[in-house]
Amino acid sequence: MKIPSRLDGFVCGTVLSSLPSASTTIPSATKRSFARTADATTKALPKSPFRPIACAKSSLWLHSTFGLPPKSQHFRRAASYRQIRQNSSATASAVANPPGVGNAQPRSAQDKEFLLSLVQGEEEMNADDCFDFHRDPCRRGYAPADGPKLRVSERPPDVQYPSPDEICDLSNQTQELLLRFYATIAQRLRNPSRVPLGSIYKLYLRIPEPRMLHISGLWRNRLMRIMGTPRRRNSNSMLRYFALVADVKNAGLTLRLSQWNYAMAFAAKYTSRTTIKELEPTLRLWKEMEREANVSGNEVTFNILFDVAAKAGNYILADLIYREMDKRGIEFNRYHHVTLIHYFGLKLDSSGIRAAYREMVESGEMIDTVVLNCVIAGLLRCGEEGAVDETYERMKYYHSLAPDLPKRNYSLNKVITKALMMFSRVGKRYPNLKKGFQSQVRLSPDLRTYKLLVQHYAIKVGNIHKVVQYLDEMKHLNVPLHPTVFLALFKGFYLHGGFRGSDWSDARLRSVLAALYQQRDLHANQFRIDRWVVIWALRAVKKCSTEDTLAGTFASLARRWSIRADRQPFMHSFYENIRQGRDMMSPWGVWDAGTNRRSRKDGSWL
Repeated sequence: MKIPSRLDGFVCGTVLSSLPSASTTIPSATKRSFARTADATTKALPKSPFRPIACAKSSLWLHSTFGLPPKSQHFRRAASYRQIRQNSSATASAVANPPGVGNAQPRSAQDKEFLLSLVQGEEEMNADDCFDFHRDPCRRGYAPADGPKLRVSERPPDVQYPSPDEICDLSNQTQELLLRFYATIAQRLRNPSRVPLGSIYKLYLRIPEPRMLHISGLWRNRLMRIMGTPRRRNSNSMLRYFALVADVKNAGLTLRLSQWNYAMAFAAKYTSRTTIKELEPTLRLWKEMEREANVSGNEVTFNILFDVAAKAGNYILADLIYREMDKRGIEFNRYHHVTLIHYFGLKLDSSGIRAAYREMVESGEMIDTVVLNCVIAGLLRCGEEGAVDETYERMKYYHSLAPDLPKRNYSLNKVITKALMMFSRVGKRYPNLKKGFQSQVRLSPDLRTYKLLVQHYAIKVGNIHKVVQYLDEMKHLNVPLHPTVFLALFKGFYLHGGFRGSDWSDARLRSVLAALYQQRDLHANQFRIDRWVVIWALRAVKKCSTEDTLAGTFASLARRWSIRADRQPFMHSFYENIRQGRDMMSPWGVWDAGTNRRSRKDGSWL
């Protein structure tokens, strides 16, 4: 899903808001002053080289008409504009309560109070304020002032501020709310699957402002950590995290380097899809940190930058980042080696994939299934199915030698990754221990391995016999099925089925649907049928089967799907489009899922 441009704008505006306020953008030399005297004005004028010519008749006329003082008297100093404002209240009261007509004294044209009474109204601003107001039409005086700049610091006084002793003036209700808030964060850290991030954020919003100054430094860092490492980096989690970053900035507090890296990871999630233009927010964050905050990025920062540049297809930028890492002497860790393997896979360079894998082995890093899956994905993208089969067969051999680890989930994956990095550091220091560490690492195929193989042979190649082989071996190795495996199968039926003699037949499609229903009934909590599985299942049935089968499939899926109530009307309307043959239709033509292109009604490609 392409994220709208206003979402990128929110990402950049939250962290990079450095627009100065109106009062700071106007030079003081350009402000007008209404308290200048006539003498000062006369002295400021340049002296003319010519001597003025006096006219006696003109001088007499000016003196008699305007009542000017004689030449021997000095000009009186004019009243300042501030004094005029102080006298305006007396003037307004005099105008509001005018004296009687009979008692009124005639006023001359030079009477200051009379002249001010000609234009009535409340006087709240002077001319300088009005100039400031109109010189900045975007803010109009209502935008918040330019607060403290966002800073990055690892100094203990900055990280730990405020301490519990420095937080004061809290009501009993606020203290109870904070204790409940801290307990929820602690429960999330112990068991991430039990406490959703949305509930923690709702509790955070109930804290009175300024919220970050009511939370101690220890719990603020814990809050930023759990919000920066969600299970899935979607738009909701990103908006929540950047809202917290904005609160930290407005409170005048500092971010840690790890928290800054979380922000870059969120930005990279939605800027690494297609275009180089969408890469700019991540690079702006890096520039903000390096140049304005004067904090050098660490190995995590450069890994994020290298990964997003490679996924965006900007290989020149990826090469520059690689050179910058080498120039700064940043040592490659596990993440960098895996990202480099993925980089060569995107460039369709099988030799580079093998060279990057060999370099990772020689550097002393632990090799596990995650690394081999990255190699398999790159070789499949290069079209080397034979090399993939050899790697897969060797991985199957190590299945019986793999240790009996518990079922991997989100928390266990993070723990295993940290343990592997620790093993690598210890193995580099004590080489005699490395062999024992490597023997305890899992190398057998997992769900990710079979998802890569099934997607390649079902969607790209269309070889259903290889797909059946991998599904049987999944069952033999006790690898659980996942809805994404069924999603790849339904795409294969849609692309390669629907004609006589096809191996992707209606009977096999029915057996796949029966297996999907069985998995959903047996594992209701873990096995969730999302909208994309429903959409591609209906498309496959429409192409390979009959109308009655399509109606029965939709009814069976509607009883089992895990789709929100507000999205279910869309699914019903989508089913009607498929039933009436309007699916994947547009005013420009028909979209072909196999070639990812649109064709005109006459059969030519757009």
